[in-house]
Amino acid sequence: HFVPSCHITCQPSTMGNTMYFSLSFSLFIFSLLCSSISPISAVQSPINVWPKPITFSWPHPQAISLSPIFTITSPNHQYLTPAVNRYLRQVLTEHHRPLITPAVNLTLASPLQSLTLTVSDLSTPLQHGVNESYTLTIPAVGSSANLTAETVWGAMRGLETFSQLVWGDPSGVAAGLFISDSPIFEHRGVMLDTSRNYYQVEDLLRLIGAMSANKLNVFHWHITDSHSFPLVLPSEPNLAAKGSYGPEMQYSSEDVKRIVEFGLEHGVRVLPEIDMPGHTGSWAEAYPEIVTCANMFWWPAGTEWSDRLASEPGTGHLNPLTPKTYEVLKNVIHDAAIMFPEPFYHAGADEIIPGCWKADPTVQAFLSNNGTLSQLLEMFVNSTFPYIVSLNRTVVYWEDVLLDDNVKVNPAVLPPENTILQTWNNGPNNTKRIVASGYRAIVSSADFYYLDCGHGDFLGNSSLYAQEPGSDQGNGGSWCGPFKTWQTIYNYDITYGLSEEEAMRLA
Repeated sequence: HFVPSCHITCQPSTMGNTMYFSLSFSLFIFSLLCSSISPISAVQSPINVWPKPITFSWPHPQAISLSPIFTITSPNHQYLTPAVNRYLRQVLTEHHRPLITPAVNLTLASPLQSLTLTVSDLSTPLQHGVNESYTLTIPAVGSSANLTAETVWGAMRGLETFSQLVWGDPSGVAAGLFISDSPIFEHRGVMLDTSRNYYQVEDLLRLIGAMSANKLNVFHWHITDSHSFPLVLPSEPNLAAKGSYGPEMQYSSEDVKRIVEFGLEHGVRVLPEIDMPGHTGSWAEAYPEIVTCANMFWWPAGTEWSDRLASEPGTGHLNPLTPKTYEVLKNVIHDAAIMFPEPFYHAGADEIIPGCWKADPTVQAFLSNNGTLSQLLEMFVNSTFPYIVSLNRTVVYWEDVLLDDNVKVNPAVLPPENTILQTWNNGPNNTKRIVASGYRAIVSSADFYYLDCGHGDFLGNSSLYAQEPGSDQGNGGSWCGPFKTWQTIYNYDITYGLSEEEAMRLA
């Protein structure tokens, strides 16, 4: 599919009943919550904690000043300590001023001198399903607030909440309140495509920082595609050397390490996606012998849409019939698994375009001997899936691998215990099909969550685009028409039509 510049994904958690939920433009949301007002003395201000906590008790609204020598006491930890230092610097120097609506009268009391963090478990790594719950108590009278969490990662969520309760210059903090919170969704993600458009490392770090500010926890990094291969791999350096947009538009091992470490310091996992066997035209710059229909015009003139070679400019599929394909793939997967410690590995498998494989003579010979394209895909998955699993990874695929109308594998090829499917088509219908088959699902419906549309894009919002028959997307004929409004996004119930047992598979 047209992998977006950014879209959002979510999965539920068994903890709590509030969804931590935000978007790729979360920086805008955060600034909206922290725009200008008067200093806290004689102030009228609401409490805008984002996302809304499960339990928020503030029976007698008031504020106390924040001591200029305010401290945060916490256990020493590789990732928690940098987070503590970051939030301490933020509350002492940034002097956020939240938007006033509606007004709440606040009064001043004695200064708050410290925040004490108590963390039960300092050893559990950041991983899918980790406990992110916390409780925060800021007394109306007294010099110390308390933040309690089961894990380091819950403590980070609580620190973010505390930072949102501090505002003004000089700084004050809401007092006499109690918050208890945990996420409904264990997987709360933003996906960014760095193949079609290269983003500098600093841009990725800024995105991760914004995600952390909104309590999102998975940066889904769609690193490669047909357009470019920007990831420098030790075992296959030519893929980036020849397939990237240039030497200045590549991600080195050091860059990846920096991004992964930055993510851990912000409670954000980095989930790599190296899409295959489709969306691989850039691989042909280094290995033309393993890619079918590379560097061809994506929709030959005079042909039907069903005869296209790609769904957008940039053609190329890996050839499952070529032994060299698997030699290269094993190196790519091995290197990526070393660079990214994340237990999930996204292997793509979306949008197998029949015309691209059919353009290759070896595939034509295979089909002439009663072979099918689905058998080709199954051959590819059977040759790669076990190897990824052997590296202690759970494999994530786009839904197409199982649900595509034309090219898909037999479910027996993908054991549910090692497989997660990510939805992007047909809203709750495909989600239902996946979880009813026993698979876990990541929901990122194009009808609601894709944010890559705008003027000048390959797809736009113009009514000049033909309406797709049977589509409920309005004029535009794609997920770009009409644009996704806040109402559309927040009205989407990803558990709609699911049984309680099925909804649990969204975790």
